[in-house]
Amino acid sequence: MNRVPRSYEIFRLSVVFFIYLVRFKVRLSNIYTTMPQEIFQVDAFTNVPFKGNPAAVCILAEPCEAKWMQNVALEMNLAETAFLLQQEEGFSLRWFTPTTEVDLCGHATLASSHILWQTGVLKEHESAKFFTRSGILTAGKNGEWIQLNFPAEREQKIETPVELLFALNIDAVYVGKNRFDYLIEVESEKLVRALRPNFNALEAMDCRGVIVTARSSSSQYDFVSRFFAPAAGINEDPVTGSAHCCLAPYWSQRLGKKDLVGYQASTRGGIVKVGLRDERVLLDGQAVTILRGTLAE
Repeated sequence: MNRVPRSYEIFRLSVVFFIYLVRFKVRLSNIYTTMPQEIFQVDAFTNVPFKGNPAAVCILAEPCEAKWMQNVALEMNLAETAFLLQQEEGFSLRWFTPTTEVDLCGHATLASSHILWQTGVLKEHESAKFFTRSGILTAGKNGEWIQLNFPAEREQKIETPVELLFALNIDAVYVGKNRFDYLIEVESEKLVRALRPNFNALEAMDCRGVIVTARSSSSQYDFVSRFFAPAAGINEDPVTGSAHCCLAPYWSQRLGKKDLVGYQASTRGGIVKVGLRDERVLLDGQAVTILRGTLAE
């Protein structure tokens, strides 16, 4: 009787094990793909429901196509929807408006950090590390406040585009621009609050958005601002963390202070504490979860 060589038997068992492993992974993948996708809605830069800036947050179990993420963002119809995917040393983080993916978003990062701590994905003493289109961003928790560490986005003075002032119907004290947005300082907080832009004209500008700002008339805040981004599908953003990456160095130089408090004077309104540290901006804010649900398959 011929005996089967031991090497052949080992090979056969290896093949059987490999097939079993592949089938197991397929079953596991099917389990993940059929699990309901949780989604959260968070009001950022506020501790009061229905104030600040709302963002949706999805913590993904596996990578998803950009088209699916864009469809979810369109369905949510908020300024931004954030998508988190855990990695070995942190989380990949992507942000989508209802119409496009964006390079940087402060309030949706704040909302994402809030959900990671609230759901227990991160412990209270752990910091959050995000890998994004704008590099590595971090967040830390200090009681009820969350501090984001973002890059400073300094503006440079430019010749004032006539069409920009036409779209805003204002006179500017100063006009600058960074890689994302125009920054316009006007004479008073009253002018900022009274703005009624021509959004069709603003949409045609070569930028993500337009920041309009003035020194605050209140002792509570150092400056006020509003942010308009019709080209990104958002006529007016309620509270814009990334805009404060430009506002912080601008007002720090104007007022001779490293730590400031800004108020974004949208209808919902929100408070952003900022600190300039060399070429980084610390953004402090609070957040509150408004709803928790699952997406339909």
